[in-house]
Amino acid sequence: MNGKISIVGLGPGNVEDMTPRARAAVESADVIAGYKTYINLIPELVAGKKIIATAMMQEIERAQLAIAEAQKNFSVAVISSGDAGIYGMAGLVIEKILELPKEVQPKFEVIAGISAVNSAAAILGAPLMHDFAVISLSDLLTDWELIKKRVECAAVGDFVIALYNPKSKKRVANIEEVQKILLKHKDKKTPVGIVTNAGRDGEKKIISTLENFTQEEINMFSLVLIGNSKTFVKNNFMITPRGYEKKILV
Repeated sequence: MNGKISIVGLGPGNVEDMTPRARAAVESADVIAGYKTYINLIPELVAGKKIIATAMMQEIERAQLAIAEAQKNFSVAVISSGDAGIYGMAGLVIEKILELPKEVQPKFEVIAGISAVNSAAAILGAPLMHDFAVISLSDLLTDWELIKKRVECAAVGDFVIALYNPKSKKRVANIEEVQKILLKHKDKKTPVGIVTNAGRDGEKKIISTLENFTQEEINMFSLVLIGNSKTFVKNNFMITPRGYEKKILV
């Protein structure tokens, strides 16, 4: 009999923003597998448990080690920050489980968490009240030309755009290239919100404009939200109107 893997989204980084179901899965697990930085966010929940902690770019090894523990009849929680199904470990772990013969596949479940885009949006106000696109600017796993195409398509469609992984020490020019693409299709005064360390120590919120936002401090712990043509700023909050005031009651 095989154990079970819970693929858990921790939320933005503090225990208060974890869902009760996610917290219960972590607390009841025998083994915790995750990126070292994420494990360090919840020391009080993982104390005394077996820990599989690997570095960035070791996701396949981490998934395989977690599956091996579940095959020994242990309960395993594979953790990601935010939501495990949004740039997290859910897809990879499920793929690796389903590659195995059915008789040795451990049971699994995906437990949703509060994504960084949800947390950042709440801090900024209400910028996601209408259609939006979420795009990662990391080109480690996706070709940069494809990322630029996705940015341009979202801009043409007047989506609110959320940018994950907007800037790193090695990728300093990508965000400026994205800005140039967006300025072809969006007004230069379009509101842009930047939230760094959402839900964690050192949380910081900045509201700027499309023409100026790249002058602000942006890093891998930041999420950038770019408004659509209707988004406005009032009292330092971003709001994208849904259009309720225009609804005609019949």
